Amino acid sequence: MNQHRRRGSAQQGIRKRAVVAAAFAGTVALGTGVAVWASADGGGGPARQSSAEASRHVSGGPAAQTPSPSPSRSYPLSQAPRTIPAVRTHTAARGPGWKPRGGERVVVADAGLADEGRLVAKELGLAYAGQKKDVRAGDVRLALGGGGDRESYTMTVRGGRVDISGPGEAGVFYGTRTLKQEVHGGGTAPEGVVRDGPAKPVRGFMLDIARKPYSESWIEDRIRELGDLKFNELGLHFSDDQAFRIESSSHPEIVSRDHLTKAQVKRIVDLANSRHITVVPEIDSPGHLGAVIAAHPDLQLRNASGVATRGAVDISKDASAKLVDDLLNEYAGLFPGSQWHLGGDEYQALTVKNPQASYPQLAATARQRFGAGATVADLTTGWLNDRAATVRAHGRTVRAWNDGFFRGTSVQPAKDLRVAYWTGKEIGARQPAEYLGAGRKVLNYNDEFLYYVLGQPQTFVYPTGQRIYEQWNPRVLRGTTAVPARYDGQIPGGSFAVWSDFPNAQTEAQVAAGIRMPLRATVQKLWDPGRPALTWAEFRKLADRLG
Repeated sequence: MNQHRRRGSAQQGIRKRAVVAAAFAGTVALGTGVAVWASADGGGGPARQSSAEASRHVSGGPAAQTPSPSPSRSYPLSQAPRTIPAVRTHTAARGPGWKPRGGERVVVADAGLADEGRLVAKELGLAYAGQKKDVRAGDVRLALGGGGDRESYTMTVRGGRVDISGPGEAGVFYGTRTLKQEVHGGGTAPEGVVRDGPAKPVRGFMLDIARKPYSESWIEDRIRELGDLKFNELGLHFSDDQAFRIESSSHPEIVSRDHLTKAQVKRIVDLANSRHITVVPEIDSPGHLGAVIAAHPDLQLRNASGVATRGAVDISKDASAKLVDDLLNEYAGLFPGSQWHLGGDEYQALTVKNPQASYPQLAATARQRFGAGATVADLTTGWLNDRAATVRAHGRTVRAWNDGFFRGTSVQPAKDLRVAYWTGKEIGARQPAEYLGAGRKVLNYNDEFLYYVLGQPQTFVYPTGQRIYEQWNPRVLRGTTAVPARYDGQIPGGSFAVWSDFPNAQTEAQVAAGIRMPLRATVQKLWDPGRPALTWAEFRKLADRLG
């Protein structure tokens, strides 16, 4: 009798192992969407989900009654996803994670997420199913909800599905970028919950297309790259001494032969909008207007001896202000984003020893407008304020280069003007803390780390991603020294910039290759300014794997 029992137990054990093997094979065949072995609660304990529960999860039907639990298997705790920029927090869980295997779908809970849903479905080879309320194995579901930063998101990988939600469309989009990076090249999105969002609301890339004409396709490729990296601004500096690069209907005479049409710009802006990137235009004035002056030589600034001043318009003439305002008003319709860059830097009238003596017409107009003690610096500040008013009327937030702000003037720059701090080398240079101490918001364009100047003129050298990654953060506004932490809230973020001083020094392809790692390092430090978890070697290896 005992032998019979032992023999029967052995046979039952063989049959039980067969059942386990068959169940596991069936689970693999169904894919990770079945999640038989996954922990259903997302916690750290091993999963104990029966095959009947799995059947109900997949089919939606009632569970079959079984006399005893089916076999189960524990997974190790998941590891945080490896992405650029790194996610801020990840709650680990046990489970197989998620990867596209074929037949999965992307569904949205809100019609406003259709663009994000279609994009990630195409990128991952999934079906876009639109708004759906039913739940299927393998689903990627996008939804709006919750409060807080509209660029934040939560991504939950559990039960063979992915749920991405956030208070704003931008945050949900960034969640899809995280998912895309996680499964790049056949990888798996790890089980668990990602809660993520940027430390800085301004994460920019600025491109000088005035001195080097970049093709529409190259700019669009950068937009796709920027979007995947969670940048949210693209600055276009399209007017300078060398050229004016965008079609104009108000002043067609100033447009250079090699330029972007408005139709091309609209496509660029539309693509950027689809990636939640604001295009920030810059028409620099009252300096850097050589291309405009070439068509309007009567507006060029001349000193007391009649010698023309390169790139500078005469701001004592009403016609100068009218022409620039014509352009600002025209392009406000082409660039609908909330941000605008006025330039304001390097007005050559203020680089001489005595501007009042060298440019008596400017001095006279300053006194006429602002009183007997007014200076050329006052008049230049008034010019900047007037241009800001023109753009502000279109509902834009305005910024200008730090060397367009002057110390000791009776006319003060408008209080809402943001400082784009790039250098401390100008005449009368001011430390960033002076602007911050006055309550201004300061954007970081630090030329020590974030300036990629073609041809490396003067003291510029091509920045490296490693130096940015290891030595820079948003509080390092000038040189290599950070401003005090109390000012962190006044620094909305920053921008990596490509300047085309020697346009033929590099091809478009060389520029793209040269800025690849600096862009990744910059956004990592804008997304999370703290010390990165990865070494530079690990970060670079990750970047190579992600493509």
